[in-house]
Parts: sequence; structure tokens; C-alpha cells
Amino acid sequence: VMGKVAGEALYSAEQTAPRLGAAARARVGPSFMAVLAHLHSIDPEAVGLGDLGRHDGYVARQLRTWYGSWTASAAAADYDDERLHALHDRLVAEIPEQGPARVVHGDYGVHNVMIDHSGEVAAVLDWEIGTLGDPLADFAYALNAWTEPSDGSNAASGAPTALPGFASREELIADYAERTGADLSELGYYRSFNSFKTACIVHGVYARFRRGMKSTDGVDMPGLFERMVMSIELAERHLAG
Repeated sequence: VMGKVAGEALYSAEQTAPRLGAAARARVGPSFMAVLAHLHSIDPEAVGLGDLGRHDGYVARQLRTWYGSWTASAAAADYDDERLHALHDRLVAEIPEQGPARVVHGDYGVHNVMIDHSGEVAAVLDWEIGTLGDPLADFAYALNAWTEPSDGSNAASGAPTALPGFASREELIADYAERTGADLSELGYYRSFNSFKTACIVHGVYARFRRGMKSTDGVDMPGLFERMVMSIELAERHLAG
């Protein structure tokens, strides 16, 4: 099913600044959370999506997959990190009990939604890794991807949501909690899980570049390495509370 939708995904502060004024920026966060909360409220069985994926063990399967990616890429990347292994062991040991499975997008961020001129989410894109799983893992991913000015990295300064007027992460958390009634007491775990996953993904990409499977022309290899290491540090920080 396809249709033309008015709006743009938000990729950078430079692109977003002239397009969305203060009022529109203020609407993006609540609309972004409303869409995700609605997705997580839907019973997959009730809409014919009960067989989209397994209903249990989402986080455990993700940890197994991405830890396997890290170990397989370590030689080609010429980089391993004991902190990553320690994080894996602790994350496996402390997996929260999963509630009812819901459709999870897997890559929900302002780069994968179309925002109209008023700041409302008009469409959600890039469903290729959508499956059934733990909605809190999906929410925590979106939260991690919502960059704030205080994040302190080079990437943060160029992120669309780091512009003045966008909601803070704390406001997104309160919004999602109010809309869903979800218990967010384990949010630190889920944010750590997503930072761990990001570190493993970037590590694999870094390894493919070093192995010569992709051209490094124009690629910021030090920046890629920095993002990987920063993701490990964030995973530790989130888990520590």
C-alpha cells in the first residue's frame, strides 16, 4: 500500500532549522510519542499480525545476535573491548520479564518518520526490521536516538532534535508513561541494551570498512570508532542508573 504523504524525515539541524519554527518543533515530540504509544497499544492478534514473529524472548535473541556480531568482527576491526563482554554478561543475567508482545519498529526515530509543516508525524517509514517484541526496548531505542544538546558529541551538535524548541528526553518519558501506563522502572536497562546493540552494529560496520568490503572514501573512520566506544560508555552509564 503506497500513497503520497506531505512531510520530510529529519536528518540534521541544518535541514530542520529553516523548515520547522518554534511551534512546530514543540509539536514533534508529543506527536512522535503518540504514534509510538498507539503502535504499542495494538494487540497483534487482533489485527492479523500474530505470526509476524516470536512472542517471547525478544531481548535475549537480540543480545545473542549482536554479541555474535561483535565477536565475529573483532579480528577484522582489530578492536575488542572487555567492557562490552562484561556488559553482555550482565545484560543477559538481568533481562526484565517481558510483558505482552507488541509490534516493534526497531528503528523508530525522526530519521524514519515524515514530519509535516506543523510538526505532526504524517507517516512512519522503514519497517524492514519490524517484528513482535518488547515495546519497552522499542521505546528505549527511540529515546536514545532523540539527541539533546547536552549529549556532548560532535554528532549531537548537528542533530535535528538538539535544536531549541524540541522536547527533552524527560518530557518524552513522561509523555509515553502517561499514554501507555507502562512501568518504566527498568528503563535504564533497556537504554543500556540499545546502546550495547548500537556499539555492536557500529563495530560490524567498522570491521567491514577495515576489511576492504566497503570503500572508506569520505568515511570518518575515527568518528565511527568514537561512536562505537561512546556507545559502550553510554551502555555502562545507563545500566549504572
